[in-house]
Amino acid sequence: MKTLILHSVVLACCILMLSCQTRRDSQKPDELVAHIDSTVSPAKDFFQYANGKWFKENPIPPSEQSNGLWQLIQDTINAQVRNICESSAALTNPEKGSNKQKIGDFFFSGMDSVALNVHGIADLKSDLEMIDAIKDVKGVVKSASYIHAVSGSPLFGFGVGQDDRISSKNAIFIGQGGLSLPDRRYYFDTDAGAVKIRQKFLEHVTNMFIIIGYDKAQATRAATSLVKLETALAKAARKREDTRDPIKNYNKITFKQLASSTPELDWSLFMDGVGLKDVDTVIVGQPEFLTSLNGQLKTTPLADWKNYLKFHLIRGLARYLDDRTYLESFSFYSTTLRGVKEPKPRWKRVVEQTNGSLGELLGQVYVTEYLPKGTKEKLKEIGTAIRDVYAGRIMALDWMSEATKAKALEKLSSMIMKVGYPDKWKDLSSLQTDRSSYVHNGMSANRWWFNYMISKFGKPVDRTEWGMEPQTYNAYYNPSNNEICVPGCNIIVPGYERVMADDALLYSIIGGSTFGHEMTHGFDDQGSKYDENGNLNNWWTTSDSAKFTAKTKMVVKQFNDYIAVDSLHINGELTQGENIADIGGIMMGYEAFQKTKQYKDKEIIGGLNPDQRFFLGYALAWMINDRPEGIATQVRSNEHSPAKFRVIGPLTDMPEFLQTFGIKEGDAMWRAESVRVKIW
Repeated sequence: MKTLILHSVVLACCILMLSCQTRRDSQKPDELVAHIDSTVSPAKDFFQYANGKWFKENPIPPSEQSNGLWQLIQDTINAQVRNICESSAALTNPEKGSNKQKIGDFFFSGMDSVALNVHGIADLKSDLEMIDAIKDVKGVVKSASYIHAVSGSPLFGFGVGQDDRISSKNAIFIGQGGLSLPDRRYYFDTDAGAVKIRQKFLEHVTNMFIIIGYDKAQATRAATSLVKLETALAKAARKREDTRDPIKNYNKITFKQLASSTPELDWSLFMDGVGLKDVDTVIVGQPEFLTSLNGQLKTTPLADWKNYLKFHLIRGLARYLDDRTYLESFSFYSTTLRGVKEPKPRWKRVVEQTNGSLGELLGQVYVTEYLPKGTKEKLKEIGTAIRDVYAGRIMALDWMSEATKAKALEKLSSMIMKVGYPDKWKDLSSLQTDRSSYVHNGMSANRWWFNYMISKFGKPVDRTEWGMEPQTYNAYYNPSNNEICVPGCNIIVPGYERVMADDALLYSIIGGSTFGHEMTHGFDDQGSKYDENGNLNNWWTTSDSAKFTAKTKMVVKQFNDYIAVDSLHINGELTQGENIADIGGIMMGYEAFQKTKQYKDKEIIGGLNPDQRFFLGYALAWMINDRPEGIATQVRSNEHSPAKFRVIGPLTDMPEFLQTFGIKEGDAMWRAESVRVKIW
């Protein structure tokens, strides 16, 4: 999956108009050329060479973690969603239950800062009293079930989704979780950055308990106990890279076995609390974590569990609360962890939250009012071209047997492509909003989505369902459905207003870093374990599997060697799936581009030949300048490599790139042929 990073540069609508085949005005500076930093050699640092001038002219705003192309696009979308929100909120008598009434009321309640600051956390009074009234461990479990539905995920991870081995059925998943820091390693790393974060975390938790109503001494004791408890839970959790193996993290057991293995956890009470009946089996990701949690429930004082639940309740809802609570949460989770200096303007925060909570409703308006006609058709055209290239590359592989090739081709041909927007929308008629309480609106939306997930249990999987809205600038591959999803707004190419971007850009950005990337996820270290029907099933010969693993180890080694920030190396094991997808995606995009008229005619645009434009276009796709703190957080807790290495890593594995920019042995961007990765 691509990863989304936000910033605040406002850009006018830059939709790629599909009905217009006119090239850019020859008098207008070419976007790719305008971004080049000529003081940097492409052989030394191609990422900075391609994007450095734009970075110099567009510093990161103090309210943002990063600045770059993704946020130029996100700001375009935010401006459009803002129009929908503001026009909906301005309606004097909207039809009760209509999309615009729900959108308008949600947005209005978030923009009413006076009411928010008067209320403080008063709207959570009954919830905090519920936690205070807990008498025993059963009460802890029951309250946790409520918080799972409306706010966060205390104690453990929980959800309903496709059974990895029977993809036509929905199953219950339980796994490690319940932590307030992004990853277990934050509790144990000994470098100065991690130590500072733990100190700041303790201060933050203390301040949150003061907001709840504790005096300083009580708050300090409660915070110290919470950090101790979460550290114990983190100790039992698997490393994030060890959670990537879907086979090792698939442990289906009966409900009776679950209950007997963790007697302190009243699973019947929890399931009843979340609305699940007749549970027969569950899939446990990390059984050892539940064993440890069971022990903690037995030995940790009840008062500590109450404080833990209060913190998780308010932490998950801080964005909907008064300025004091929001700013305290922002200070730690945005400033300390990601280096963001100040909050975004309220309108932007509320627009993004309204979109996050009611995106399905906003998407219906967005498709009608903003998405260009022909979006689906153009995306399908590019996606089909990439898939055709992929099939040809599989057939030409010199390391894969004919038997495995046949299975790979079957999986590829069966891959579902969801593009543009869904043909049917979810029914949110039961979701209610009003203008009285922003946090209650947020909890109502959270509850609706949680109940929607719960309602899937016992029902056949709906393979037509979308996991993203059309206004989400991202994409995904779902191995259980063997599908890729590319929302309509991916057609946006900043800098190409009202004209058709040339194929070098379309095939590098949309073809390579989107379609090619997501398709390759079907054949990365995780996706390759699923068959054409989305079931965990080994379709490889033993010999081919060994050869594939050897190639993936080369990817791990390549990215382990990169230093992302300070002394932090990229975690090649954790990021290997995304790195494999990036490497495969850009190679697919390039070969598909070679079949276009622009490439065959060797068309020069902006003084750049087709090869130069393609590779510069790929650098544009990841034109993201991130704060050091944000990069450090990403390296510690995210499966995606930082943007710079998503460019230089895959490109240095391509001889065509090295040749295009005259990169030779001894240059920083050079990789010897013996260590270049080529899987697909």
